[in-house]
Amino acid sequence: MTATSDLAPRRLRDIFGTFASGLTVITSSTPEGPAGFTCQSFASLSLEPALVTFSPARTSSTWPVLRAAGSFTVNILPAEHQHLAGQFARSGTDKFAGVSHTSSPLGNPILDDALAWIDCELHAEYDGGDHTIVVASVRHLSARTDAEPLLFFKGRYAGISQARLLEAAS
Repeated sequence: MTATSDLAPRRLRDIFGTFASGLTVITSSTPEGPAGFTCQSFASLSLEPALVTFSPARTSSTWPVLRAAGSFTVNILPAEHQHLAGQFARSGTDKFAGVSHTSSPLGNPILDDALAWIDCELHAEYDGGDHTIVVASVRHLSARTDAEPLLFFKGRYAGISQARLLEAAS
């Protein structure tokens, strides 16, 4: 392995892309109707108190709407929901068109067949460069046990078995 000090955005994206991450859709019920966006930068933060973190881009037009609502649900996507990751990543469209969902205990959309969902309330926000670091308090959650997660690895969507194949091909 050769070290580099090349911190160009493309180089960063390539290197950071070697870290496989799950994909989530963060949703909320707002006065204008349901809203949501795809978010790759999600992680558990603390068990006591129960906190999670995610980082929407500062350019997101959806995050301010969810922030104003004060509560939201993190929907962890299963491998078969790659289409939802793409649908909720687009701007200027009805992201909920054709998307079945139910309401969480806090009243937010839970996407049907989500691998897991975590109902949250906004705890804190911090500056994260071109992103905002959001810390959220977990209020309710549930998970399925019969599916594998949707991953994002080396710029592509993959399930666990597909990620192994992509790594072997590199």
